[in-house]
Amino acid sequence: MIVGAGLSGLTSAYHLHKAGESDFLVLESRNRIGGRILTNDNIDFGATWFQNHHAHVLSLLKELGIGKFHQYSMGRSVLVYSTMAPEHYFESDPNTPSAYRIQHNSHTMVQTLAKPFSKKVQVGTVVKEITDKKDKLLIKTNKGYFTAEKVILAIPPKIATRITYTPELPEAIIKVMERTHTWMSNAIKVGLTFDTPFWRKNNLSGTVIGQVGAVTELYDHTDVDGNNFALMGFVNEGLRDVSSGERKSRILEYLSKYLGQEIMDYKSYGEKDWAQDSNTSCETIKSVYLSPSYGHPVFEKMYLGNKLLFSGAETSPVYGGYMDGAINSGIRSAKKVLG
Repeated sequence: MIVGAGLSGLTSAYHLHKAGESDFLVLESRNRIGGRILTNDNIDFGATWFQNHHAHVLSLLKELGIGKFHQYSMGRSVLVYSTMAPEHYFESDPNTPSAYRIQHNSHTMVQTLAKPFSKKVQVGTVVKEITDKKDKLLIKTNKGYFTAEKVILAIPPKIATRITYTPELPEAIIKVMERTHTWMSNAIKVGLTFDTPFWRKNNLSGTVIGQVGAVTELYDHTDVDGNNFALMGFVNEGLRDVSSGERKSRILEYLSKYLGQEIMDYKSYGEKDWAQDSNTSCETIKSVYLSPSYGHPVFEKMYLGNKLLFSGAETSPVYGGYMDGAINSGIRSAKKVLG
């Protein structure tokens, strides 16, 4: 049994399926697969970029036959560093490769990954209790009971504390689970689509780095085929406390100031506040400005009579919190289950 149909859980399922194992299910609390990989209107509101050193992402994309392309960075970028000084324009070094994006969008990867075993994924299923019954684990959900010889818990550790475990997990792992920051849990992303990439025509890269103001980061989010033109980025978390209408107004005003009035000619406007996503965030929102520590050794052990193991981006000692870490943990978990 795999709990969680995000990138890590789906990677485990993919490797079980590839190894000839057919006796498994993937339970997902959301009404969709992908977890913190979320694409709406061709805009990635969750995981988006990866680098050359993310070998697990590169390997998986190659195996799935999915291409990659560099983040667009040609032209002038904007740095807004003070309310008392004018913006600063700069250009990226063309000899320094930019981050990669996934061909089409990030959801293409999870969709392709899950295709071979799609009938084994059950969405809308919330795990509430996991009980050790000696030879198996009993899993109580909102849609009835399941039993499993092994359970891979591929959800954020902090979210996993909502599950009741019988017998109780050791206090040491509970404490680690409670203090492990959930990647993306405090982020607000914004995305706008356009008929034309007007910023490119104005020799702008679409990149805005805002140390002050409504948007902290913005990037060109046009697809590799040049058919869907968009900008996507991160919103200042201080705007979480204003109404959605006020937030939108401030974002558009800010972007029009630095990219031009053409911003107002958007086709679509969307936001995703991950703090409002109960499958990602908790009641207490904590902003993290330094890279959190992931891959704690307690997640390497198995629990409930060696039948329960933890997986997911936060549990990986290799690039924890990134897509690469999620894939790494998914592969490791599958290997442990297969013995």
